[in-house]
Amino acid sequence: MKYPVRRFKSLPIALKEIEPFIRNGEHLQTGKPFKKFGGMRSREILANWLLCATINAATGGKLTFSSDPVGGDGIICDTVTGQTWPTEHVIVPRLRPGQTADAETLILKAIEKKISKGGAAYATGKTLIVFLDAGAGVWLPNRIARQLPNPLHFATVWVVGLQGVEAGEYVYGVTHLDMSRGNAPTFVVRLGKDFDTWEVRPIQ
Repeated sequence: MKYPVRRFKSLPIALKEIEPFIRNGEHLQTGKPFKKFGGMRSREILANWLLCATINAATGGKLTFSSDPVGGDGIICDTVTGQTWPTEHVIVPRLRPGQTADAETLILKAIEKKISKGGAAYATGKTLIVFLDAGAGVWLPNRIARQLPNPLHFATVWVVGLQGVEAGEYVYGVTHLDMSRGNAPTFVVRLGKDFDTWEVRPIQ
């Protein structure tokens, strides 16, 4: 049985649509779900967009994303092969004034929290995306990848987070916590100041 889903016509159109929510960083943290997009939040749309843009740039692929009709946080879709990857998301929220913690600990706690939500039945076959908004300092992808819970249950884990705004351009880090090729692949995604272009650069 096929379920109806919502998707943007293209990644450039999606980027322009979510521009206001990226500029309003508070919405990424606390904004309400969009009923017209399957209950996804702005940060989930942004994170799925970042994954698609990154993987497409790295592999020459044709990935996009859609809403998830069965309650997940969006589905990554290969428009050529038809293959799909359901996602679940978790946020590492911004630290409160006076609060201290390191990003590594916060990321691992967020992953463990999602695993504990439902174990294997909940996580198996899904891609987990951690939206890092804590501003809790530098963290090392390889070090976190080596500390992933076992069993992980999720098929794979990504971490995305804003690194800064430079000359009006929003710069995001996108990391795949996968050591199968020696290092956890890490990329920088730079959004053009008018949100009509982007650049993806591998750094590890």
